[in-house]
Amino acid sequence: MASNGFGTLFRIVTWGESHGPAIGVVIDGCPAGLKLSAEDLMHDLARRAPGQAQTSPRKESDLPHILSGVFEGTTTGAPISIIFYNQDVDSSKYTSLKNVLRPGHASYTYLEKYGIFDYRGGGRASGRETACRVAAGAVARKLLSHYDIACQAHLLEEEEIRKRIADNPSDSFGGVIEFSATGLPAGLGDPIYEKLEAKLAAALLSIPATKGFELGAGFQAAAMTGSLHNDTFTLENQQVVTTTNHAGGALGGISTGMPLVGRVAFKPTSSIPRTQTTLTTSKKAITYELPAGSRHDPCIALRAAPVVEAMVLLVLADTILMNRLSKLN
Repeated sequence: MASNGFGTLFRIVTWGESHGPAIGVVIDGCPAGLKLSAEDLMHDLARRAPGQAQTSPRKESDLPHILSGVFEGTTTGAPISIIFYNQDVDSSKYTSLKNVLRPGHASYTYLEKYGIFDYRGGGRASGRETACRVAAGAVARKLLSHYDIACQAHLLEEEEIRKRIADNPSDSFGGVIEFSATGLPAGLGDPIYEKLEAKLAAALLSIPATKGFELGAGFQAAAMTGSLHNDTFTLENQQVVTTTNHAGGALGGISTGMPLVGRVAFKPTSSIPRTQTTLTTSKKAITYELPAGSRHDPCIALRAAPVVEAMVLLVLADTILMNRLSKLN
């Protein structure tokens, strides 16, 4: 499995499994001189953590331990290694499912590709891995604050989704996270194959359970006319801006300086507390249901906003460092 890293100059590699002893991330390429402590990571990690209302009851403190790359509270330029020890692991609920091809899960595809699959909570395919992304994203957030770049994300129609969860406890639901990154200069992104929106798509669709990505007007642009979709240019405080932002902050794969706005669609959680039909690994047809006491999110999107923010921030940190190479001055 050779695809556990992301980024070019500001690069991360994550490791570990949902029910293993620990998970972690190594961040390579973070410039020296950045003030950094474990406390800087905690706010975003707490927003992603399980145990919140209408989420998985698994209890993980997600306390980050920075093992390298920071000396006397300042990054040294060396790789930053962060580890999280798994604390609330209960693999017993998965024993009866180890030979079951669970609908919506990655067990079948992993088995076809690798011939082996860690069925305990989904192994590497688990959303548990996203704690590593959020920690790395918090480092990227602090780096980008030096450039006055910020990113926020939120779940659309959250109240309606929570009502649906309460009314239908035996099913699961999806959701859409919208993000907005502000403070970007014009000129970020590298055409032709490293376009800003292409890097965002790769980053955001690498998050578990994502099924769609759009920037600006997105799919609605297909139904618009050019006269409506075009963002006309104007001057504001002697800066070039656009009167609208249907492009979502990028043209030709390069940032315009307008807010970078997009959305990510998350599918319903695959693990649901009702009987389903499927196959075993030996291709026998069966019906199955989750063991009593299984712990799953009824809607993954409820905890996904900080993960979306993290991946956007990682793209922007990488892109702004790469932009230093685009011209002499």
